Amino acid sequence: MPGTVLLIAASPTGKGCLVDAASVLPVLAAVAPAVLSGTDTANVVELADPLEPQAVLTRLRGAATAPGPLTVFLTGQLQLDRRQRLPHLALARTTSATVRYTGFPWHWIREELRLRAPGSTTVLVDLHTDAESWQHLTGRPLTVGPGAALYGRVAPPPPRRSVAAPTYMKSVATILRSGHRPPLAYLHQQALTRSYGEEPDAASRDLVLAVEPGHRVPAPAAVPMPVTPPGTPPVPLSVTPLPSAPVPADPPADPSADPHAEITAAVQSGRHGEAAALAERWERAALRTHGPGADEVVHWMEVRADLAMFAGDPELSCRTWLAVAEARLAAGQSPDATGVEAAVDRAHHQWGRIGDSTRARELGTALAALRLRVPGRRQGALDDVHRHLSRLQTQV
Repeated sequence: MPGTVLLIAASPTGKGCLVDAASVLPVLAAVAPAVLSGTDTANVVELADPLEPQAVLTRLRGAATAPGPLTVFLTGQLQLDRRQRLPHLALARTTSATVRYTGFPWHWIREELRLRAPGSTTVLVDLHTDAESWQHLTGRPLTVGPGAALYGRVAPPPPRRSVAAPTYMKSVATILRSGHRPPLAYLHQQALTRSYGEEPDAASRDLVLAVEPGHRVPAPAAVPMPVTPPGTPPVPLSVTPLPSAPVPADPPADPSADPHAEITAAVQSGRHGEAAALAERWERAALRTHGPGADEVVHWMEVRADLAMFAGDPELSCRTWLAVAEARLAAGQSPDATGVEAAVDRAHHQWGRIGDSTRARELGTALAALRLRVPGRRQGALDDVHRHLSRLQTQV
């Protein structure tokens, strides 16, 4: 049965805009509809900077009544109406004084999705808030109804006179562009990890949402991620596979088999060595099947980089992200390609957490050489590498 995908990017025009929501649509649009939906085929409906609440309601209602799985990708900002203090999705014409009439009430989402079959609906969100809404939501987590899965993050207001980027949703889109749609929990974990590489403060700042159908809504401050917040010294974890759960010598012959759920379970239970071994075997299988530099191979390299970070091994994570960047460049991707820049940014982030000065100097030299080719979008990234290398030299 075909699925339905609804892409919504909404934010006010003018100085009331807190997030560049529409910037995520080209990245999502580059993903195959079937991958967005997780079904063989899918219908995609896109809403970019909608003006009227009724227009959003019409699209949402049409998607909610369609048969088959429904996936909603929602990017934008939340504001409270002054009378009832209810959260609304701010639309193009929304201002603080007109939220009640020009915004899209969040509870309409719950109403439209409440009659859908449990387990058939997924909502992924990347939302920013104004100060008032942020205070409200820290004690009242968002929900989308008991039958729908909800994953994503809610971020506080960006610095004054600045517009935030939807890094979580862009990370989701980047992962899906590989052509593979991992289990939702794993997709969510990967997207958070990637977005933390671009926004290190987000790990200790954002409200993380991860609710499965029928599960109680978690406390807003809880982060269901085995991620060490930036700035916290990594704690080495056991990397010895449990003897009771041996890893097969080769991946299953069934091409429809999906190892991501097994890897996620291993990580969540602390069996990092087993998770890494599984990823390595699938990478070797992808290399045999597709050849060096193929998207499938790079995907498993990125999985290994994330797994090393989960295991508290920033050195291995940095090395692997550097290898990912080199593989993408060798495959003909440009230095300003999203995947290349993201790999170098994550290598840079992990490098800064390496405690051994000798190994940090070694990798820092490689990172500096790569930064000359891939400066990224952060001003002064190469200078930062050189400054940190200079500090490391004094520790000899």
